[in-house]
Formats: sequence, structure tokens, C-alpha cells
Amino acid sequence: ATRRGGRPLPAGTTRMKAGVARLLASMLLARSVAALAAVPRRLSVGAGHIAATAAVGSVAARPSRHGLIRMMTPPPAGESAVAEAPKVQAAPVVLPTNENSDRLLRIRHSTAHVMAMAVQRLYNDTKVTIGPWIEKGFYYDFDKEKPFEDKDLPRIKKEMVKLIGLKLPISREEVSYSEAKSRIEAAGETYKLELLEDIHTRDPAAPITIYHIGEPGKARWWDLCAGPHVEHTGQLPADAIELETIAGAYWRGDEKRPMLQRIYGTAWETAEQLADYARLREEAKRRDHRTLGKQLKLFSIQQDAGGGLVFWHPKGARVRRLMEDFWREAHIKNGYELLYTPHMASLDLWKTSGHFDFYKEGMFDQMEVEGSQYQIKPMNCPFHVLVYKDEMRSYRDLPLRWAELGTVYRYERSGTLNGLFRVRGFTQDDAHIFCLPSQLADEIVGVLDLFETILTRFGFTEYEVMLSTRPEKAVGSDEIWDKATTALKDALGTKGWDYQVDEGGGAFYGPKIDIKIKDAIGRLWQCSTVQCDFNLPQRFGMDYVAADGSKAQPIMLHRAIFGSIERFFGVLIESTAGDFPFWLAPTQLRLLPVSDDFLPYCEAAVAKLAAAGVRAEVDPGGRSVGKQIKIANQDKIPILSVVGSAEVEAGTLKLEMRKGSQLGEFPVAEAVALLAAAANKAVEPIDVQAL
Repeated sequence: ATRRGGRPLPAGTTRMKAGVARLLASMLLARSVAALAAVPRRLSVGAGHIAATAAVGSVAARPSRHGLIRMMTPPPAGESAVAEAPKVQAAPVVLPTNENSDRLLRIRHSTAHVMAMAVQRLYNDTKVTIGPWIEKGFYYDFDKEKPFEDKDLPRIKKEMVKLIGLKLPISREEVSYSEAKSRIEAAGETYKLELLEDIHTRDPAAPITIYHIGEPGKARWWDLCAGPHVEHTGQLPADAIELETIAGAYWRGDEKRPMLQRIYGTAWETAEQLADYARLREEAKRRDHRTLGKQLKLFSIQQDAGGGLVFWHPKGARVRRLMEDFWREAHIKNGYELLYTPHMASLDLWKTSGHFDFYKEGMFDQMEVEGSQYQIKPMNCPFHVLVYKDEMRSYRDLPLRWAELGTVYRYERSGTLNGLFRVRGFTQDDAHIFCLPSQLADEIVGVLDLFETILTRFGFTEYEVMLSTRPEKAVGSDEIWDKATTALKDALGTKGWDYQVDEGGGAFYGPKIDIKIKDAIGRLWQCSTVQCDFNLPQRFGMDYVAADGSKAQPIMLHRAIFGSIERFFGVLIESTAGDFPFWLAPTQLRLLPVSDDFLPYCEAAVAKLAAAGVRAEVDPGGRSVGKQIKIANQDKIPILSVVGSAEVEAGTLKLEMRKGSQLGEFPVAEAVALLAAAANKAVEPIDVQAL
């Protein structure tokens, strides 16, 4: 016999359908208690089936005002009666990226062209628009009167394989603007004509390039494109290409423009890489925070309230509170003061800061208040600047470290909204440091130390670090840019972190460090950032009194660790697959009473646990212990405790980990102390025993 998932059951174990199990249970209960004791078998109830295992315990029955109750004696030490079958954890998959494989990038770009060529050969009324490579593959947007259907994808893929088999050459041609315009007009490709006009308007001297697939006398197709591409279609691995989904997309992201049909695909260097990607995709689907958020009752997006607005349900709110509490404690220990600022301000403030000029498209419309224009805040930075300017500052006051969990609001098109990852209202874990130039290096090291402290607490210990330097257009002197960039490099050196340099990739107002965290299945997520800002101090006329009595401008650091509470929570859900560490679990312990007779005992135990800060609850009852165990496993409760007459008489709790280990049976006071210690130390209860 085998378990769910194909793994063999232990010797002597059989699986029974639920109906057979119920019949067997009835027969067993009809026998005498003595006869039952002579048959050393335990009924362990799992998800949808019962496995009867020999020689692991004994079953007894006793009368109750609620009817006959089955009691289980303990299994051997270390074996859990309530643990769910362990899942095989997928090892992190390391796949090449567009950044580290030029070949992969060319394969994806050329595959997009081959797909467009195949589409126009099959559906000659289709117009093409753009077809770039993207992080995991490629897409192409088409204007087609009758929308594509999923059944069209195999047909398109078959035509692509045919074109790949022909080994058609892919060649580059540079043409004049007028020649390109003539060809595009002749082909009736109105979208390509718009792209050409944009290129020419931006830079009349810009080279215009066309890439051709094929040659005279053979299949032939061309596209306005800057490249790069493979040399011929035969270099595309047909067995490493897959067409995935169809979606709608507005032309150039503008909802006032035509709705196009977008076909997404993925392409890799080998079939093995495609298979690895497919496994990663399935694992990611299992971990999807939107699905788990609903299943575990953590949060929702209520369309009646509007898209992109997050409703935190009680269980999710518990986790958020724990996240925020730890964040606050860590900041206070590291010399930060906490601020609270308004949710809106006069539009003039956003004009002074430059946000209205640079980020207007990402801001909601203004509201009128007594004849003045007010703006709901998209960022917290200007508010912290105003607090700084509220009084005269001396060099002796610096550095100032101010942090805020500030909720901001940004306009996002409905088509871009994505669970917790892309929303319209979110809480940034914002902080700003105002310091002297001589303090900059130490402050950045302190920021990176705090990054590590907080990210490690949530299980993220691997990072990808990027240092971005001065772009062509920037504010601030060469001297201050050099000093700030050197300070960032020195801080990374002090930490011993490897990093890449994005030359010219800094913000116009200063250099920055961006950190991507790696999750449990190897995916990278943009998360933390520290940025030097020479712009806002200049715009707001910020200053301090220097040691010589002169006025000087402070250096301002922007800094976020989570990025936003919402997005980080989504990443955390997916990295843990909803199996939060014990200290962070919404419910840490659930008591499972064998009958309602034991509810008072359970409720008294929960009261003691709650007084010690342990989040415990009692199953509401009215269902079998097996059903209670199944539901607790579905709810991903880390510790379970079945409570029957033996526990009540002994005044104990038997603690069992859902993931497969027995902690043991303890007097209630000791169980409370053990779980409280685990929560306070942010470790698993089994690790407390080992300390």
C-alpha cells in the first residue's frame, strides 16, 4: 500500500476507504474493551482516509453522555498521532537569466519574432505591435478582430516548430526613416508606424533597423526591431519552448487605446531547463499568496470597496501586528525614533518636493478643501522633511533617525493589480536618516546591519545586492556623489557582501543600494533599499548649524526594509507556503477535545496560554477527532493537542507538531512555559527543548 503522493506505507499498514473504515470502527466498538485491548492497533485519521497501523498503540472505548468515545493510547515516543504526511520539499531551482545568459536572451527575443511570423502566416488579418523578451520568456501583442482562444496555441506552436525546422536565416538591415516608413505603410502595420514616428521624433539621427526572417524564395517575414537575435531559426530549441497563456493588453498601456491580444510564452536553452521551470511554476502555483490568503483567512481584496485595497482579516492582522511589533522594537534598539504623519497634505508640498512633477501619473486626483487643493500622500518623505525643519538643528543633533509605518496611496491601472504585490493602498516601512557627511559611512553600515537583523528573523538569509551609481542627469556636486558612492561601497565591504554595480543606474537625486531576497524555492524579490538623497534637502532648504557657526546642508538617506507590509507579507506567504514559523503563526496551538466533556479543561488551558502570550484556541467541537485533525492540518496550525480523559485526569497537555514530531506530554504549566519560550525566542518549540 502507498500513502498519498506515492510513498510506501510502513510494513503492516493498509489503506481503507472511508465507508469500509466506518464499518470496521462499528465492528470494533461492538466488541468488548478487553477484546479491543488484545488487538494492538491504532486508528490514525488522515485527510480522506484511515490507515490502520499494527503495534503502535491500543484503542479503548468508554461511555459518555455524548455516546461512545474512542480513546487512543500514546504511540511510541517521537511518533505523532496527529502529524500530516510530510510533503517532499522542492529544492530551489537555479535557472539562467536574461542578465547572465546572452544566448538565452537572444533565444527568447527570436522566439517572439518566430511566434509573430507563425501567427501572421496562420491568421493573415492580424497586425503586429511589439514582442519583447521578459523575465521568464517573451510575449507578443497582436491586433486581431476575433480574439485568440486557448485551442489556437497548439496550432501556433506547430507552425513555429515548422519554421524552426527550416533553419531560416535571421538578418539585420539598417534603413533610412523614409524607407522604413514606406515599407511599414505598404504592409499596413499602423502600430509599427507609430513606433517608428516615436523613434524619429526622439532622435532624428537614430538608426532604424529591421530584422528579417527567411530569404527570397523561402518563408519571409520582417519586423522593426533593435535586436539582438540568433543567427537562424534552427538555433531555437523547439523542445524548450512553450506557449503559455493569452491575455488582453491595452496598446502602450493606455486604457483609452485599443485592446490587443497578448500571447505569453516561455523559452529556455534546453528541454531540461524547461522541465525545471515547469516544476518551479507548479510549486509557485501551490504557494500562490492569493489562494493561500483565502484558504487561511488572512486577507481579501473586496471589489465592492474597489480594486487594489487590502482588507486584513483577524488571522492576517495577527501576523501583521507581530511583524510591526518586531519592526518597531528593532528600530528603537537601533536608535530610531518613530513618527506618525498625516495621510494627505496641501498640493503645494508635493510641488515643492518635486513629486507632482515627476510622479503625477502615479498619484490620485487632488481634492478641494475650502478652496485649496489637497493631495492624498503617495510617499512619506516630505512629511519627515517638515518635521526636521520644524526647529533649528545643530551638528550636535545629528544623526537623526526617524521611522514610520506610513500608509500611502498610489494610482495603479486595474490591469496591473496583483494580490498583495501590486495594490493602490499600502504601508511602507519608511525611515529617513539626516546626518553629517562624516557620519554617512557608519550610518549606511548601521542600515545594512538592521536589514540583516530584520530579514533574518523572517527566514531570508540570501540576498542579491545591486549598487547603482550616478546617472547622466543628476543633482548634487561631483564631490558629494563620489563621497556617497564610496560610503555605499565601503559599507558593503564592511558587511562582506558581494554586489553588482549598475553604472548610471542611480536615481537622479543620489546613489543607492537595492537588495533582492531569495525565497524558499530560489525566486528573487526586490525588497530593501537605501538611497542617498541630495535633492530634497536642496528643494526644502534644509540646513543645520555647523561647528564653525555656518549653515550646512545635511545628507538625507531614504531607507525601507520590507518595502511595504503588504508586499512583504505576500512574499512571506509564498516562501513559507503559508506554514509560518511558530513565533509568527496566527494560531500557535489548537486543542482538540475528544468530546464536549473536555471543553472546560481546554478552555481553562487556553486562558493560561493566552496569559503567557501564546495564541491558542479550542476546536469548536461537534465533529470527530479525525475531522478536527484534518481541519487543523488544512489550517496549518503548528502544534496540536488531543485532549481526553487521560490528559484531564493527569492535568497535562500532549503537544504534537503537525510536521511530524511529538514534543511530549507536560503538566499544563510546563506546556505553557515551553510554548511561551519558543514564541519569545522566535524558535520552534522542539528547539527550546534542545537548548
